[in-house]
Amino acid sequence: MSGISLFPVFLVGLVGSVHCAGMCGGIVGALSLPRPSAPALRQPAFPVPVRSVMAAQGASLTWVGAYNAGRIASYMTAGALAGGLAGGAAALASLPAWQAGFYWAANLMLVALGLFLMDAWRGLAWIERGGQALWRHVSPLLRRVNPPGARPGGARMFALGALWGWLPCGMVYSVLVTAMLSGSALGGAGVMLAFGLGTLPMLVALGLLGTRVRGLMARRAVRLACGLAILAFGILGLARAAGGLPAGWMHELCLGGGGLA
Repeated sequence: MSGISLFPVFLVGLVGSVHCAGMCGGIVGALSLPRPSAPALRQPAFPVPVRSVMAAQGASLTWVGAYNAGRIASYMTAGALAGGLAGGAAALASLPAWQAGFYWAANLMLVALGLFLMDAWRGLAWIERGGQALWRHVSPLLRRVNPPGARPGGARMFALGALWGWLPCGMVYSVLVTAMLSGSALGGAGVMLAFGLGTLPMLVALGLLGTRVRGLMARRAVRLACGLAILAFGILGLARAAGGLPAGWMHELCLGGGGLA
């Protein structure tokens, strides 16, 4: 997959991250905000030194960054596995046929994701249930990494993000199909890196602003607009796969465009 083909993956992460606000926004905020300093910053009974406020904000930003670095690292690991496995399978079969199949599947998953965000069809919920088997083995580790009373820190937040990156999520699974289309471990990791960077603005905002961002993203108009945008990506990709649209500018908007141009 060429570098330019990663741009639509980034956009899918950016637009689709509205799903993150509802699915894990509360947990991100709970894990990321500095607990010891929060009461004093909300309603101080005495003047709080500016240096203390800045230190608390800096710590919060560090923890949010560490959490998201761990989360994206897990995405890249999953993408490397998906791309490597698909590349190995393609080497044993007809490569063009595999590419075409993955391309159709990737764009069909985008259509499903768009409908899911619009609350028009909940088919991705069934796929998320399939990931529960893996999550049952990962979730107990969260309590070990973050026991009650544990002090937050960069290393702990990175570990929590790395574990939370394996939470069953239909949006992640939809992009993993595109990672398979890359045909290599390195390409799959690159796809998931682009996707993770797309989700970063939303997850950082959730970690720093919490309920204010979640309230905005929960509005039906916002979810509808985001769902329609991703649905359009999927439909354009399917139309191009069927030969109904030429290459050229479509190369920059369709997942896997480099493979079909």
